[in-house]
Amino acid sequence: MRRIIIAKVTLVALLAWLVVGVTSTNATDDISKEPQATQHLDKIVLGAGCFWGVEKAYSKLPGVVDAVSGYADGRGVDPTYRAITAKANRMNPDNHAEVVEVTYNSNQTSLTAVLQYYFEHHDPTQKNRQGNDIGSQYRSIILTTHDAQTATVMRVLNDYQVLLKAADYGAIATQIKPLERFYPAEDYHQDYLAKNPNGYCPDHSTGVRFAANAVPATDNTALASGLQILVIEAQGYCPYCDKFKADVIDDYAGSIPITTRTAGQLNGLTIDTPTWATPTIVFLRDGKEAFGFQGYLSAKDFYRALGIFKLGDSEAFNVAFEEGTDARYCREYEIFKNTPDGVFVDKLSGVPLFDTRDRFNSKSGWLSFTKPIDGAVYDKLDNRYGMRRTEIRSVSSDIHLGHVFDDGPNGMPRYCINATVLDFLPRDG
Repeated sequence: MRRIIIAKVTLVALLAWLVVGVTSTNATDDISKEPQATQHLDKIVLGAGCFWGVEKAYSKLPGVVDAVSGYADGRGVDPTYRAITAKANRMNPDNHAEVVEVTYNSNQTSLTAVLQYYFEHHDPTQKNRQGNDIGSQYRSIILTTHDAQTATVMRVLNDYQVLLKAADYGAIATQIKPLERFYPAEDYHQDYLAKNPNGYCPDHSTGVRFAANAVPATDNTALASGLQILVIEAQGYCPYCDKFKADVIDDYAGSIPITTRTAGQLNGLTIDTPTWATPTIVFLRDGKEAFGFQGYLSAKDFYRALGIFKLGDSEAFNVAFEEGTDARYCREYEIFKNTPDGVFVDKLSGVPLFDTRDRFNSKSGWLSFTKPIDGAVYDKLDNRYGMRRTEIRSVSSDIHLGHVFDDGPNGMPRYCINATVLDFLPRDG
């Protein structure tokens, strides 16, 4: 019982001390100071090509608390963007490198994890370049901030060299040096891609991954037969990939499938177009590239490429892209003139254009409708061949469809449409 009483008295005294302490000036000053706790912060400086994309990538990496674009490892060259990109310094070995100072919490992530991400997200076998970015400022370089980092850097580099060799890549060209001084880049380079969402952000990765980060080989069986459209995207942030998705993929409903992959997921496919800049759009025939385009394509350019791929040298291509006209009573007209209930869709985009409920027999030899589906087409003045007509084009793909005249039934318009640029979908399908 005596011990319990003492304990109660001690607890009361402790509480009284805390109340008095937190209300005193000295105690308040103590509480407002930085806590006496280990921060677990460490820094390393990494160069992997254009620092815009590198800085963005590291700022999103778990455990990284700060990523700052800057310059380092130069001698006799001003640490400014204008100086390092000057023609005289393009291949100057004493030029500064574009680098990112990465500050990470070693209690949340490890230097090994940071370095593995670094090697996986650029091509360390290239010297003084990354993809089409050529110059000594783009060299692959690791600048350590203390001696203890060196052993880890060498171990991770050697492990990655083994993986690269197995994937038929050459020797790693990454320079490893102690950091002498880091110069932060100009303010407009900091958080550049956050300020400029459509800014330059190429993907130079080899697709080779460390075993701990490796993913199972992608099943590309479906891409190995027939006609396919392949969109190669970046592993990380890619504003032009997002733009292509919004402008084309989101509304696409065509008969040729569109599939997205990263550069490291192309096993079993024969791709000739360089894939380091994203998006890369590749048209495949039985798993082999027919042709491809590196970089963003507008919807109009994409559908012209798709027209070449799908339609080839045909009457449909002539109608769609050369403003041609079907032969009267052509084969497709005979097929489509009496189809059951359904919709006619753009042959390339798959977007519905006309409804059978609005079809009528004009006895002209071309499909005729009193109206299109709302928002599916637009009109354009056509003064060719000495005539004054109104051309009709598809909103989704911009292909030529036909013309509209004012001689339809009961005072309605007559949309005179070429059958070769349409496909038909039954309504119950």
